[in-house]
Amino acid sequence: MFGLWALCAATAAALDEGAFVPPAPGELGPEAGAGIQRTMTLLATSTPQQRHRVRILFYGQSITQQEWWREVADDLRRRFPHADLTIENRAIGGFAAQMLVRPAEHDLYPFYPDLVIFHVYGDHTKYEELIASIRRRTTAEVAISNDHHTVLPVPPGNWEEKMSYELVPAIARKYGCYLMDIRTEWRRYLEANGLAPSALLRDGVHLNEHGNYLLAELIKRRLVYNPALPDDAWRDMVRTYQVGTDLRWEGGRLVLEFEGNRVDAIAAAAEPRGPARVLIDGKKPSEFPELYAITRPSGTANIGWPAVTRVSYERPLILETWTARITEINDAADEFRFEVLGSRTGPDGSGASGERFVSASGRVVIEPGDWCLAYDRRVSGKPTPAGFKTTWQVVPMFADVYEPPAVEDPTREYATALAQGLTNERHTLELIQQGNAAVPLRAIRVYRPPLR
Repeated sequence: MFGLWALCAATAAALDEGAFVPPAPGELGPEAGAGIQRTMTLLATSTPQQRHRVRILFYGQSITQQEWWREVADDLRRRFPHADLTIENRAIGGFAAQMLVRPAEHDLYPFYPDLVIFHVYGDHTKYEELIASIRRRTTAEVAISNDHHTVLPVPPGNWEEKMSYELVPAIARKYGCYLMDIRTEWRRYLEANGLAPSALLRDGVHLNEHGNYLLAELIKRRLVYNPALPDDAWRDMVRTYQVGTDLRWEGGRLVLEFEGNRVDAIAAAAEPRGPARVLIDGKKPSEFPELYAITRPSGTANIGWPAVTRVSYERPLILETWTARITEINDAADEFRFEVLGSRTGPDGSGASGERFVSASGRVVIEPGDWCLAYDRRVSGKPTPAGFKTTWQVVPMFADVYEPPAVEDPTREYATALAQGLTNERHTLELIQQGNAAVPLRAIRVYRPPLR
């Protein structure tokens, strides 16, 4: 154990001493950070007295899962120590764009990040579909990384070259994303240091320790605050209405007409704390089917990929846990039968792998192409046993009653999503005081995605 600790300590010390040659300083130009300045402004303007909440999601496939992302996350925490940061990585190795577009329904939109740091290979049409959905269903800014070099010289007709310099830049421009051109500086680094692409790889594509170091350095320098850039593209995507100035309680009611797909309540520090009933367009939020989210189904038996890449529904959901159990399966895992059970709905039908499944209640829909068991069998070389189970949950993205949380740290924001996932159009929020105690409410925040 001591020997392992000593080896790790020695490795860390070597890195601290600059074991790898840093990339040469690059001139990013006046457009540096264009497309991510709402996020960078929140980070840069956080102070000890006002800690802005910022949610960052790394998303993609195996390259995004590699260790470089942790150094980027740590760098953001070091540079912006007063920001109230939540950083997650939900990338799925082996899932190119044409596959990743399916579990994004569970991973990405319910998380509702401020910034997505994104890289994926695969079908450019599904790549665009993913980016368009992010911009349509959230207010997240998107920082897109193109591909690192895996071979030089680049052979004619190379797909990574076409994606990196033609298709992905066109998608970034179309949807107002920030293109991080990693590929150009990667090649410059290789040439400046007399390295072959394989010197930064542990196989034909994945990064070794040196490659992780370089990718982290190239990403970090691009996540910059640039107040010289115009703010008209992002200024009104998220609006905060202060209670007492922009909004007022009248007769125990607070009403706001807004345009967007999410509305949050931000608590004030006050005692006692009284609740408020929540209405959206005159209805309880729980009456909107789109305000229920389904979590990512649990993993396959061997690799741990989502056993089902997307679960949807045809009838309104209720809050519960679901289980799909394999009752019969062949060795290739491409022919099987299963049954589903809801913790509140109960037994809800059985189906076969090659058929579209709609449960008896209509609360579970699984397309035949969304099962991942055969993919797991093919790649892992191990069978999926009969009796294997995958589970998921239906969770709320709403509050029918706003219960103000205790504000224990006045420098932080205590936000509660009253409704998330609404149609991106005009709505009316109404809060109705319950009982005699006042509702300590500092502000209402509205999120309006840039695309309809």
